[in-house]
Amino acid sequence: MAMAPDQQQPPAGAGAGASSTTGSTSPRLRVHVHDTTLVPPSPSPPETSLPLTFFDVFWLQSHPVERLFLYRLAHDADVEAIISNLRSSLHKALAAFYPLAGRVRLTPGTSDRYELHYRPGDAVTFTVAECDDDVDGDAHFDALATDEPREVAKIAALVPTLPRGGRLLAVRATLLPARRGLAIGVTLHHAACDGSGSTHFLHTWAATCRGGGAESPPPPVIDRTLLADPRRLYDAFVQTAPSSEEYEFVKMSADQLFATFTLSKDDLKRVKDAVADEAARRGVAPPRCSSLVATFGLVWSCYQRGKEGSGGGAGEGSMACMAFPVDHRSRMKPPLPEKYLGNCVGPAFALAPTGELAAAGAGGLFSACAAVASAIDEAVRDIGTSSMDAWMDRIREVLPMGLLTVAGSPRFRVYDLDFGFGRPAKVDIVSVARTGAVAVAESRSGDGGIEVGVSLQPAAMERYRKCFADATLWLHQKT
Repeated sequence: MAMAPDQQQPPAGAGAGASSTTGSTSPRLRVHVHDTTLVPPSPSPPETSLPLTFFDVFWLQSHPVERLFLYRLAHDADVEAIISNLRSSLHKALAAFYPLAGRVRLTPGTSDRYELHYRPGDAVTFTVAECDDDVDGDAHFDALATDEPREVAKIAALVPTLPRGGRLLAVRATLLPARRGLAIGVTLHHAACDGSGSTHFLHTWAATCRGGGAESPPPPVIDRTLLADPRRLYDAFVQTAPSSEEYEFVKMSADQLFATFTLSKDDLKRVKDAVADEAARRGVAPPRCSSLVATFGLVWSCYQRGKEGSGGGAGEGSMACMAFPVDHRSRMKPPLPEKYLGNCVGPAFALAPTGELAAAGAGGLFSACAAVASAIDEAVRDIGTSSMDAWMDRIREVLPMGLLTVAGSPRFRVYDLDFGFGRPAKVDIVSVARTGAVAVAESRSGDGGIEVGVSLQPAAMERYRKCFADATLWLHQKT
């Protein structure tokens, strides 16, 4: 039976993170759920149905996106007021983003048309939990917020699961030991919107929670008719979209680790310079090497080198693929508004020989960055052409190549998400542990760098850490 808005639900049990053996060594904790309430938009809009577009249906069976924000709390923080403000401001933020309070469903009377359906009374689950406080709160927070490898189980326990029935959004606020920190976990169904839309919602919620005249982002544009489909891509995609099993590119192990690797602005410049020097040495035009291209290139090259070092390479002459999303709002005809709420990202496929990618020094960097830059150019050029028809075929074509994918973007400014008690100390996309992606975000130091979240099993993580350390050391020794 459905809960009434803000009606308490009995505790749903406790989750626990396992003690670490390879990564951080924070102790095992029990997490107690205090209550789960339903938070509807306030005021409530009328009943609405939004048809999924071809960009949306692409993600219909994908694993939800799970983000975790870790905040350090002051010793004298009024945690009850903080939780109350989070909940009350969520009501208001959802009034602007009301489709997220609804559900995805098959459109009545159809066999393959899907929609986001909202009706008054629909709401988002908001769970409040608390960890045991019989450990050093500051030390435990530091262990959770570290860049060093942590067991995924420890942070996965802090993000909510989506309720059954096609629900789109769930929120969980967990007070960490001794109430020295707060973990805000947000889980979102990707068919509702892409990263640009979901972080737009989060920034709106944070500004509403801060209050005090905080400037709120402009409202979202909720109109799926703005996205034309002259090629009838919806029909092609709904029939051939990957299944949930295909989207889960890796099988997460019980000892899966998660670590963060940061490239400073200076590191990124050194990558760009190394790629330009290698292009000059080869007598070819250098690829367009933005900071994002430089990041993808270094991460991909290290990933492949670590894989080759394990004996997991695919053999001579084999190819590897890195697939990453490209935002096409400004490239649609007509262009979509920047704050369009929905999905408008398409895949870019970077392909390179595994042997070239795995080469140490400038060779691997150049091969990776050139392939990434070329993939972006191709993805932009192909919008509105017949190449879009083949997206699903290309995904299935590259899956056997040991596909590396990307989630997040430095443009989302996740470290600016201040709910009134400071900026987050750490932000992770926990769901990459299931999808095999790497998570990218702006550096929390604000120095123009980029940080990358990587989830691997212990032996693979150790190889990747060594490859990354060797690559950055080489960059600094080069000059």
